[in-house]
Amino acid sequence: MTASTGTSTSATLLAVTEPGPAGTWTSGSPYPGGTAKPLGTEHFRIGSITKTFVATAILQLVDEGSIELDEPIETYLPTVVPNGANVTVRQVLNHTSGLYDYMKGEAWSTNRWRGDARFTTYSPDQLLAEAFRHEPYFAPGTDFRYSNTNYIVAGKLIEAVTGQPYSTVIEHRILGPLNLAGTSFPGATPSLPEPAVHATAKLENGQTVDVTEQNVSLDWAAGEMISTTYDLQAFFEALLGGNLISEESLAQMRTTVPMGMGFHYGLGLERFDLPCGGPLWGHGGQLLGYVTYAYRRDDGRSLTMLLASGEGDGFVSFASATGAAYCLS
Repeated sequence: MTASTGTSTSATLLAVTEPGPAGTWTSGSPYPGGTAKPLGTEHFRIGSITKTFVATAILQLVDEGSIELDEPIETYLPTVVPNGANVTVRQVLNHTSGLYDYMKGEAWSTNRWRGDARFTTYSPDQLLAEAFRHEPYFAPGTDFRYSNTNYIVAGKLIEAVTGQPYSTVIEHRILGPLNLAGTSFPGATPSLPEPAVHATAKLENGQTVDVTEQNVSLDWAAGEMISTTYDLQAFFEALLGGNLISEESLAQMRTTVPMGMGFHYGLGLERFDLPCGGPLWGHGGQLLGYVTYAYRRDDGRSLTMLLASGEGDGFVSFASATGAAYCLS
């Protein structure tokens, strides 16, 4: 597994749990070009896996009766979302709202090099203003299109209902109870807590730049979080094991629409269908220099993988790793 994932990256972390062969495999170095080997306990950026934490907090509020999945988002966020009377909470969480993805705009994505602008601080309202300058992709509920705007709206929803920052809500409801001490919300802080996996990216002009430090307020509730392989395993174990939300809410979370390439999307949760049969549940995350996959099979066997400094979405490496972990063991 290490050989299949580490050929084009500066560092690879791969953790697999029981049942079946288990352990942590690493390759490369936590410092690009370095000689020290990764420990497997380093912090790294998890990008869109943040969305699963956000959706979990919302479903906890659903369980408590504070939010209804099929209620218009306008009910909770008056005048915030254009056509919000026709966009439901469910459609926001499963990307069927049609809302334009603000990260498609030039210089609005942390998946691309932004030079000195990578240290700029953004507010959630600025992100939504950029999104709502554009027409929706389609009428709510008529199609699927992954849009980071949905989870900026989801973060605002948590704050409107609870009266607290969305990060504080997740810390109190999820991180604290599960003792996920390696998981954090950096806000406008550009650095990673040490020990950390550092990363680089190669630009179109051939220049290699260090992308470890950047202000990810541009991602906010759509992808700002930092974590470790251990914490991600513990989170998905608790969530998919039924320890964070009710059985009904977990069933709603696992009700999916097709994404393509063997993936389906639920409420902040992805399903990946293994080539040897059976589904994995989890989420992937990508942020310049960092590609992460965290998935779990219903028998409890989980796979968490980080690829640092690689190119693209790392899907081939993910497919080979899941094949080895689930189809060959």
